[in-house]
Amino acid sequence: MSSQIGTVAQPLRVAIIGSGPAGFYAAEHLLKQHDVVVQVDMFDRLPTPFGLVRAGVAPDHQKIKSVTRAFERVAEQPGFRFFGYVEIGKDISVAELRQFYHQIVYATGAQTDRALDIPGIDLAGSHAATEFVAWYNGHPDYRDCEFDLSQERAVVIGIGNVAVDVARILCSTPEELAKTDIATYALEALQQSKVREVVMVGRRGVAQAAYSAPEIKELGELAETAVYVHPDEVTLDPLSAAALEEADRSTKRMVEITQGYAGNTTDKPRKLTIRFLLSPTELWGDESGQVTGMRLVRNELVAGRNGRLGANPTDQFEEIETGLVFRSIGYRGVPMPGVPFREDWGVIWNEHGRVVDAETHQPVIGEYTTGWIKRGPSGIIGTNKPDAVETVSLMLEDMQAGQIQQPDCPEPADAEAFIRQRQPNYFSYQDWQTLDRLEQEAGAALGRPRVKFTTIEEMLAAREEAAAQSPLTPA
Repeated sequence: MSSQIGTVAQPLRVAIIGSGPAGFYAAEHLLKQHDVVVQVDMFDRLPTPFGLVRAGVAPDHQKIKSVTRAFERVAEQPGFRFFGYVEIGKDISVAELRQFYHQIVYATGAQTDRALDIPGIDLAGSHAATEFVAWYNGHPDYRDCEFDLSQERAVVIGIGNVAVDVARILCSTPEELAKTDIATYALEALQQSKVREVVMVGRRGVAQAAYSAPEIKELGELAETAVYVHPDEVTLDPLSAAALEEADRSTKRMVEITQGYAGNTTDKPRKLTIRFLLSPTELWGDESGQVTGMRLVRNELVAGRNGRLGANPTDQFEEIETGLVFRSIGYRGVPMPGVPFREDWGVIWNEHGRVVDAETHQPVIGEYTTGWIKRGPSGIIGTNKPDAVETVSLMLEDMQAGQIQQPDCPEPADAEAFIRQRQPNYFSYQDWQTLDRLEQEAGAALGRPRVKFTTIEEMLAAREEAAAQSPLTPA
């Protein structure tokens, strides 16, 4: 029977869990096969697709968000369906999905932050950067988060692109933010912000900074914020200088731009200082439990394994007063019920994309993974494309070998009927297109790219109202 799968009579039925870039790149590669007929059903626990492109990419980075146009072309193909507002593990179990699909692909990304285990990290005013990013991007789960923007100084722990995004949003003027698709409630809160100084802290040196050259250059273009680095902290030690000789052009450019901020004499109302070779060791607070300061240890670079430079603490310390802290030291995957998960790495157990049993390390027939939940949170959006191709190649190889699930109900109508029974309020891709149009229309009226719906209730109400106004609605 399995040898006939992938034909017009018996298409290869694939469920993709997660609708971010990893999921869409997998769907794209599956649907472009000329000799295999594939039907893809994509699931997301939110009514809206595109994952971190919608909820993670900074609101002032519209050019990066334009990648969704390629995903829209995938969604328009006849073999594609979207089931939004359907949570796997809650509305439908993985075991139940197996009744309807030959193969399942987990593309759920890295949804939480890596922990920073130091005293005081849980004080009020200390937050995961992931929460702040999701809040200002209008993610429904984070709509009601609160951040004390009455503080004059904020500290961002980490020097990757997410840390830069957080710092830049905190340092942007209301006028700069008003031209973006930032959530309206976040725009209003940031308009009242008293933050006048942001300090970014990195545990290693400038040559090891994880942000990109365009991101660090952008900080110098902020209307009312001057960027500073300490000259001695961006002077390369011999190990970094040697490593930089072998580095790619973009890394050299990143270092050059950062060093250009040393001794900056620009006079602007706000200040952004980027510190290197420092690690927080403790946060402390007042009697109410509010963070008021941070202790940091100075580090020195040492040669580590695989030629990578590590940071060792010295006996030198310093302290910074702050009432607002954002930790941005990386993302981490979240386990899904019924799927083997590797806790130490924060990823699904897999070999090159094939899900494997945690104990036997044998492949779990018909189950695969791609993106950050497969390899960890590394690379940019485009990195997920070759990653997805690797996974899909294994899926097609396994299909040819007959190593696939044998679902009891492989007809598309069966899956849809089951989903409708479990989650009657699910969102189709056409429903998303309605939300998309309404958001863009609301934005156009204000000179913004879009005004986002930020609660599930708003999305359900908007869909209902649009359906009532449609001339195609049956009487």
